[in-house]
Amino acid sequence: MSPFPVLRSGVMMIALALAPAIGMAQNANSTDDLPTGEVPVGTTYIAETHGDWEIRCIRAEEGQPEPCQLYQLLRDSAGGAVAEFNVFDIPDEAPLVAGATIVTPLETLLTPGIRLRVDEGNWAEYPFAFCQTIGCFARLGLTEDDLAALRRGSRATIALVPLPAPDQLVQIAASLRGFTAGFAALEVRNATAQALFEELQRNAAENPPAQ
Repeated sequence: MSPFPVLRSGVMMIALALAPAIGMAQNANSTDDLPTGEVPVGTTYIAETHGDWEIRCIRAEEGQPEPCQLYQLLRDSAGGAVAEFNVFDIPDEAPLVAGATIVTPLETLLTPGIRLRVDEGNWAEYPFAFCQTIGCFARLGLTEDDLAALRRGSRATIALVPLPAPDQLVQIAASLRGFTAGFAALEVRNATAQALFEELQRNAAENPPAQ
């Protein structure tokens, strides 16, 4: 049995500091069975699926850009949902070219932080940033080398320590099947959204509202 409680299903948030103007909190079960065009404004929907990854976007008003991210729900050996892995594209600011947020249950020991590795590679360590009622959040800045490892890998492993069992190290596997295609599709969507946002800004500057 996992020492963690099951994570509340359908919870997803993006790291606001790493993804300006994009914030997500969603209940995927309420929109998964609806055609894309019928998803209510402000809710999250699955726009595309690539292997074991989903591109999830927030429905925006017609003509407005929609923020999107790559998402995978992680389960323990018993099938319980215990973590969420969110990856998002950001404007390149060397050395960072992407970001990620990993959400774990509240009953996670925070002081050891979280560790991540791809296949049998070296572990990278990250601190937790904050906790909310839905879980605890670790924010990751990803370099081009990090992305390259995720693209060519088959599995990412996340290691963390449960608060009820501080002598245990729990490892959770994230499949990387579909990651390369999913992130490429995410970049296309975000480039389109950015171009639309810039066009809206130009139009607003050229046509200010009447006083």
